Amino acid sequence: MTGQTIAEKILSAKAGRRVYAGEVVVASVDGCMASDTTAPLAIEAFEAMGGTLPFDPSRTFLAIDHASPAPNERIAALHRGMRQFAERTGCVLFDAGEGIAHQLLVERGHVTPGQLFIGADSHTCTYGAVTAFATGVGSTDLGAVMFTGKIWLRAPQTLRVILEGRLDPTVSAKDLTLALVGQVGLAGATYCAVQIEGETLADLTLSDRMTLANMAVEMGAKTALIVPDHLPVPEGIDTASLYPDPGAVYAKTLRIDARSVRQKVSLPHAPDRVVAIEEVVGTPITYAFVGTCVNGRLADLREAARILRGRHIAPGVRLLIAPASREVFLHALENGAVRTLTEAGATFLPAGCGPCVGTHLGVPGDDETVVSTGNRNFRGRMGNPRANVYLGSAATVAAAALEGRIVDPAPYLAEALS
Repeated sequence: MTGQTIAEKILSAKAGRRVYAGEVVVASVDGCMASDTTAPLAIEAFEAMGGTLPFDPSRTFLAIDHASPAPNERIAALHRGMRQFAERTGCVLFDAGEGIAHQLLVERGHVTPGQLFIGADSHTCTYGAVTAFATGVGSTDLGAVMFTGKIWLRAPQTLRVILEGRLDPTVSAKDLTLALVGQVGLAGATYCAVQIEGETLADLTLSDRMTLANMAVEMGAKTALIVPDHLPVPEGIDTASLYPDPGAVYAKTLRIDARSVRQKVSLPHAPDRVVAIEEVVGTPITYAFVGTCVNGRLADLREAARILRGRHIAPGVRLLIAPASREVFLHALENGAVRTLTEAGATFLPAGCGPCVGTHLGVPGDDETVVSTGNRNFRGRMGNPRANVYLGSAATVAAAALEGRIVDPAPYLAEALS
């Protein structure tokens, strides 16, 4: 009998039969999620199907995180509709200021290894950090999932990524992620599960793994699945189901030497336009942003604070920070990172997506150059098609804010680590 990949194993468990890549399955889901950009339409579709209560209100999550708090009366009305639906049905609502759905669902343990989780947001693949098969769908499909508790999927082929060696202490998971995205390309993993394994995982925290899994969709992937090496697995979960079989079949196997990875940035206007930071050193910037579902966690705020401690951002530069959750902000407050960054000239925004999608809170001006920890830099992504957005790690963003130009943050990190 042919061995299975992790994706095939999870879908087999949820479909009730042995499944291989290419097969269409109807599978039971363990949970679903929609944000304020997608939930109103999902609720409308759900009710048009005759729905009154979701398949499991305790496993149905709504998050007000994209345009949060509401910037105008139209969006305020959409938020009100989400609150009323949650109150009426008993589903779980993360209200404005609680944080980004993807952060909250992992942070609060709502997604666990081996689950099938569907979200009406493309970065739902973030949950692959805990070895869950998680993928994004449109609002209408999400409405159907809410109604039935099931989804149909074509089982994806798997791109196997083996991470070899240990990362340099000054290199972050974001640098490693950008190296992978740059090598695979925007469409190189189209409708694949990106299965990540290898000795480098010994260095990667849950936060780091969320960064890696989050940007799988920037390679066209259906989902990402990181093996749970060096992370605790909740009691009662069969760990064998979270690892591939020796005889599993892969579309392709890619090896990444983590020892050779150095600081990376994505050039405007595509996440896969990845270059070594040396190629853009000296590029003037006016706007720096730390946040989003890929790099708004405590580790990112602490990394930025290490560089900016006792220093101040350059004249003419503004640094905005949006914590991924209220809990992240509170921890950063407790350990001093909030004070350090505020004294350095940073402005904190409410926990949530912040400027990432360009709906409000920090839209750049014409011809501005932004360096961001975000996951996308397509033209107009942050709300202005005439701005230029570079992507990098929190260290890269902090160092650029400090000097008013893109620089290699490694010397600052080495100093902080010494």
